[in-house]
Amino acid sequence: MAEAKVNSMTDTSGIKGINTITAADKMRSYFKKPFSMIAMLCVMLAALFTFTMLIFIICYILIRGVPHITPSLFAWEYNTENVSMLPSVINTVIMTVISLIIAIPLGLFTAIYLVEYSGKNNSKIVQVIRLTTETLSGIPSIIYGLFGMLFFVTYLKWGYSILAGALTMSIMVLPLIMRTAEEALLAVSDSFREASFGLGAGKLRTIFRIVLPAAMPGISSGIILAIGRIVGETAALMYTAGTVANIPTSLMSSGRTLALHMYALSSEGLYENQAYATAVVLLVLVLIINMTSSYIARRLTKS
Repeated sequence: MAEAKVNSMTDTSGIKGINTITAADKMRSYFKKPFSMIAMLCVMLAALFTFTMLIFIICYILIRGVPHITPSLFAWEYNTENVSMLPSVINTVIMTVISLIIAIPLGLFTAIYLVEYSGKNNSKIVQVIRLTTETLSGIPSIIYGLFGMLFFVTYLKWGYSILAGALTMSIMVLPLIMRTAEEALLAVSDSFREASFGLGAGKLRTIFRIVLPAAMPGISSGIILAIGRIVGETAALMYTAGTVANIPTSLMSSGRTLALHMYALSSEGLYENQAYATAVVLLVLVLIINMTSSYIARRLTKS
């Protein structure tokens, strides 16, 4: 028994030594092979450059904008003296919520159909859905704005309204949500589904109780990206939601979002400092929305 323990300890230490040597040799191999070393340096430089630019942009916005944040910027009503951003903040939240309410079910259910029901069946319907999704992903935002203006504003006679802007934004972020949800569902192991079926669960129960919770981190990433696109959009909303800097009284009222408000201030050339202050609030708002979405996704995953 003692000899067996000694041999076991010797084997374990040998394995650890081998793993340590292998890791060290792997690091040295980068310097022995010029191409590997150059590739590693390029990757490290790219990561460092990206991180540096992110920090630079955030610091630049904070330095230029924080000193100009005043209580008048958060007045309930907008006028040319206070150029309040509070109506635009409220419009941004309303626009984001309505757009997600429309886009998330459509994108998620489409992804469920493509992954769980169509399977490997490459039918004409599946091909059309994938082609449509890829096409919509590559269309510039100004085209969405022109479509929304021609269809929702002019043809349906809704005028410049929150509803017209929200529907346009939901069409814009629909491919993003659908593609990320599809990839997240494909990443879930088939053993989860097989185990659920083996316990007698049905198709829908397996999807909503097993597959979706496992895919929730990937789905939430797509939703967060969609939120960022909605909050930062200007061109599409300029032609659909309008530029009125007031709190909407209904979904048919016109209203500008925070990004559009910042664009309007900077384009006028008279309120550059207020535009930077608006950028700070926009940055904080996006951070809060993303943190809230991540928290909700984690709670859903745990439940």
